[in-house]
Amino acid sequence: MAANGSVDVAVIGAGHNGLIAAAYLARAGLRTLLLESRPSVGGCASTVEAVGARVNICNCDHLLVRAMPIAEELGLANHGLRYLDVDPVGINRFWDRHTPWVEWHDLDRTVEGLRRTYPAEADSYQRFVAAALPIAQLLVELAQQPPSAGAVAGVLTRRAMAARRLWAWSRRSALSLLGDFFDHEALMLPALATGPVVWGLSGAEPGTGLGALGYAMRHLVPLGRPAGGSGALTDAVSRSFVSAGGEVRCGVRAECVLADRAAGGRSRVAGVRLAGGEVIESPAVVVACDPAAVRLEGAGVPDRFGRSWGPAGRDGYESKLDAVLSTAPVYAEPADGLDAEEALTPTTFVMPGLEGLRGALGESAAGRVAEDPVFFANIPSVLDPQMRLPDGGEVFSLEVLYTPYDLAGGWGASEEPTRWLSRFGSLVLAGFAESVVDWRAMTPPSYEQQFGMPRGHAASFSGSPLSTLLGRPRHLTRYTTPISGLFCAGAATFPGAGVWGASGRNVASVVTRSF
Repeated sequence: MAANGSVDVAVIGAGHNGLIAAAYLARAGLRTLLLESRPSVGGCASTVEAVGARVNICNCDHLLVRAMPIAEELGLANHGLRYLDVDPVGINRFWDRHTPWVEWHDLDRTVEGLRRTYPAEADSYQRFVAAALPIAQLLVELAQQPPSAGAVAGVLTRRAMAARRLWAWSRRSALSLLGDFFDHEALMLPALATGPVVWGLSGAEPGTGLGALGYAMRHLVPLGRPAGGSGALTDAVSRSFVSAGGEVRCGVRAECVLADRAAGGRSRVAGVRLAGGEVIESPAVVVACDPAAVRLEGAGVPDRFGRSWGPAGRDGYESKLDAVLSTAPVYAEPADGLDAEEALTPTTFVMPGLEGLRGALGESAAGRVAEDPVFFANIPSVLDPQMRLPDGGEVFSLEVLYTPYDLAGGWGASEEPTRWLSRFGSLVLAGFAESVVDWRAMTPPSYEQQFGMPRGHAASFSGSPLSTLLGRPRHLTRYTTPISGLFCAGAATFPGAGVWGASGRNVASVVTRSF
């Protein structure tokens, strides 16, 4: 095997988890090479130039990463990262014309608002958060260390009450769980939309109960946006990595991980081969992208593991519109006394009723988008002047869920994205359509083509609390594999998707201990 270079660790994939893992490894003194197939780092957490503006690839709201000590440990403030707090943390609106209601980081303020908008549910909300908060705290603590059996058991023993509740809630459906606390669907829908619906489910499925924790998490952790866009986080991590001696190579595709056998027949990593034939020798490789996108090759690959390397494939179901607006819209229906600018500061969640939500999932399975889609709408330039255009124009973001990869008739000639703009326009005062200067649509096929996501699906960890405790499957829960020196990180591994960074931080700890 003719090699073109050698390093201590090669990290494949420069999304936020790959970047974070590489930065920790470099700071530990390991010669670390980060490989990224796209022209720039950041993956789905990045901010890019499009439609004449800086736009976020995915939602700009960061929550769980702020529960981790990553910014402090990697010195990200010294590399340009600054968070803008988002409060209120969300506004909930409904196609069925239920009264909008507002979520704040402060629990008492949220309950006070509910006493005005849904007085019969205010005490129920308080009871729900009181029950959910210990589970949210437990999950955050579990995510802050590599989940060995001993570490997980120790945390669960110390937080026994929360652990028992976590186990019980994890086996239930989010919908039935929420129904134990709330009578009005307007209190159930936002928890479903920001939990199971983001996973491509309805929340009626058993095993989705922990998806209802969003309310508690947003009271536990302050929601924020990096000044300058979501990509300011990944740019800062990249600078931290390089300042510690790491090397980034963009525009190169890792074709396969090479494995051979050491004396005694033990499987071990030998390096990475890039498209074009270049080989990077390395005794440790971290796959921080979708494992299905990286082939395993060589005499050291166990047959059984090679067949089960990537998680089961799914179709993508999320789309996003990015637009430049000449003026900011004004919502037609006030939200609990917020003024026009306050109402544009957080993300607004727009949902059909429970029946409509179930119907939207069915429509997606049939290759269609529901008449009343699930929207996550925000205008990041209202809070963040760095996102605003020089002429005062605003940046508009609209995420649309339950949008099928295989749309009936195909996405190429579809009028669906135009219809979404029109549907959003029905929520605001007249003139929205005229304010749209330029826009683009990112659909599941777009994410596949531009980000290498098979069928446009963002991989996510789907393991249960029991599987995490037992370490099954090992490469997704413990980051290690049957091939010595091969490690797995990213959204498909514990603790899961979203801008969290726990997987990257944890795998770096596991890799460092292996040297």
